[in-house]
Amino acid sequence: MMAIEWIKEMVSSGIFRYSRHADQERQNDDFSLLEITQTLLNGRIIEQYPDSGRGEGCLVVGFTDNNVPIHIVCGSMGGILLIITVYIPTPPKFTTPFGRGN
Repeated sequence: MMAIEWIKEMVSSGIFRYSRHADQERQNDDFSLLEITQTLLNGRIIEQYPDSGRGEGCLVVGFTDNNVPIHIVCGSMGGILLIITVYIPTPPKFTTPFGRGN
């Protein structure tokens, strides 16, 4: 199970990287690199993915300074935090930043 403490340690230490997909989605939603790191440092895990087919992962939720919710799917790759994707949670998949729809 991934721990938010480990994620925060990796971000604080600069031991992370973006997948191409995550970086493209970040740019599509007009999020800065700083907004993503701040979200990870101030966010919380709302879902755990014990085996996503590429190892364990989790979903972190946090907010920008402008109160925009961001979801960040993270994984671990060789002891490095991997940011797999980032997006704004929207209905119908998510009814709130913290909860899925039906």
